[in-house]
Amino acid sequence: MCVHVCVLKCVILCVCVDLWQPNSASLIQAGSAVDVHVGCKLTQGLHLHLQQRHIQHKVLIPNLQKEIEKQTGYRSSRKRRSAPQYDYEVYHSLEEIQSWMFEMNRTHSHMLDMFSVGKSYEGRPLYVLQLGKRGRPYRKAVWIDCGVHAREWIGPAFCQWFVKEALNSYQHDSAMRRLMNQLTFYVMPVLNVDGYHYSWTTDRFWRKTRSKNHKYHCRGVDANRNWKVKWCEEGASSHPCDETYCGPSPESEPEVKAVAKFLRKRRKQVKAYISIHAYAQMLLYPYSYKYAAIPNFSCVESAAHNAVTALYSAYGVRYRYGPASTTLYVSSGSSMDWAYKNGILYAFAFELRDTGFFGFLLPESLINPTCTETMRAVKAIASGLLKKCTGSGATEEIRWLRSSRVV
Repeated sequence: MCVHVCVLKCVILCVCVDLWQPNSASLIQAGSAVDVHVGCKLTQGLHLHLQQRHIQHKVLIPNLQKEIEKQTGYRSSRKRRSAPQYDYEVYHSLEEIQSWMFEMNRTHSHMLDMFSVGKSYEGRPLYVLQLGKRGRPYRKAVWIDCGVHAREWIGPAFCQWFVKEALNSYQHDSAMRRLMNQLTFYVMPVLNVDGYHYSWTTDRFWRKTRSKNHKYHCRGVDANRNWKVKWCEEGASSHPCDETYCGPSPESEPEVKAVAKFLRKRRKQVKAYISIHAYAQMLLYPYSYKYAAIPNFSCVESAAHNAVTALYSAYGVRYRYGPASTTLYVSSGSSMDWAYKNGILYAFAFELRDTGFFGFLLPESLINPTCTETMRAVKAIASGLLKKCTGSGATEEIRWLRSSRVV
């Protein structure tokens, strides 16, 4: 059962729940909205606690198992197997995604190249697709990664959608053709391959990697708290059993280390970093770890505004945008902050649909509209790289920042 409550932290802690939003009890504030996943045996206890304290709450998804089976059960599997063409409007397992990558590499070799940047903790290859017209090897590049958190299935769905649209629209879409001719796109459909596989086979709501800890039975590290930028400070946990566990050391996870190594080598080429997450309907940019403005604030702010405006033009879906620290919450060791600190001055993290009704179980019927609108936003960011921003910097302290900005 998924419950949306306006709640105090002490009430949540007295009942064992799986936090969806925010993802850590330390981020819960009095009077704030919280999304929690509760086992059926604990449902009555949570209801009682909330009622006794006169706390407003409502059930969003009464039967999570039923919703999970819609995405992973026999009907969906049969649909995927019998379809004559790859279906971009259903969720796919890791094996299916990797088979799709090999097929795209075989059929679109003139515009696409596939390679591995390393191996995961469990030995799986970390595949990346390189898109763009063959030509100058050192032209500007955009990095896009998905599937950092295993349970956020709409991420890998979007990365596949992006590749499909970029290749299929090259001939008839002049804007996409210009981007493919002048930019290189590195697309990583699933960064956390072990965790994503585990979310399909064992635990649909698994978030972290699958590395083992020698002192605790808990497995995995939050792959978005493991980067070498203010590592394990505010917004990250040092306890291996927490969902925001930062790991034993920066880049302890081979998945993070491999991507960081790849991007370091290309820091002069890669001009934009985009990480796709879910859920909240937000477009975030640095900093995550502190309440301060980045030096090129006005340029990044303008790019974010243009992106959410383009996204809104598709179906009228509104996204909030701004620095992650003020728009979402403070977190350290994030890939977005790391990218920015390593010279990638346009670093963004999307939190895709929705705002909590479906949460991590976004229905397959919403893959198409979600990916269509996000495609417009990503194209807007990429198009901005072909122009020169001359905006000035911002003042250092921005606690007053308009964190509720919505387009």
